[in-house]
Amino acid sequence: MRSIVVLSGGMDSALCAAIAAHELKSLACLHVNYGQRTEARELKAFHDICDHFTVANRMVVDISHLRMIGGSSLTDARLEIRPADLQSTAIPNSYVPFRNANILAIATSWAETIEATEILIGAVEEDSSGYPDCRRQFFDAFEKTIALGTAMKHPPIIRTPVIAMSKADIVREGMRLALPFHLTWSCYRSEDEACGECDSCALRLRGFEQAGLRDPLPYRTRPLY
Repeated sequence: MRSIVVLSGGMDSALCAAIAAHELKSLACLHVNYGQRTEARELKAFHDICDHFTVANRMVVDISHLRMIGGSSLTDARLEIRPADLQSTAIPNSYVPFRNANILAIATSWAETIEATEILIGAVEEDSSGYPDCRRQFFDAFEKTIALGTAMKHPPIIRTPVIAMSKADIVREGMRLALPFHLTWSCYRSEDEACGECDSCALRLRGFEQAGLRDPLPYRTRPLY
């Protein structure tokens, strides 16, 4: 059985790779450059994680049209990546409009070509920043689209192994599976030293804190959450 893992380089998607590897699946890993600020650092994390899991079948795709479309602080330098507010229920401006649909469309095309049985994506619903394309109901709807729009007799399912986990759960499960957290990257702002303040850093640091562990990545600041 072949699994396509959508691997951004962050710890959520890296855990998906670890889960599939633990299940002895044949891994194919997909990484997407979409014009994000930390594109080079995320790409390095992708290759480092693939090397760790000895993934030979890897694909890097450029969809920088998302930067041209704009609307997100991750792709538009004119927009400030605001400090995290973990109490807010508003969707932060780091949301990239319909990004996961773009990524899943690419993964589906590849799955049809290599006859993959599943697509794993590291979306987290409970502990995410409230992005609408990280909800399980979105992935259920996209599965129906795959079934209708492909020629496969058995279309791939979309697996979201970490969607119901908190970041602390992800840290604990990653430790159980010996996930190399030091190879992952989560910061939205910086490529050399994580800022410790953006949504992604805040959620990650809080997860390690709640799990009673110290994040191995270097941080400019390490707030307590």
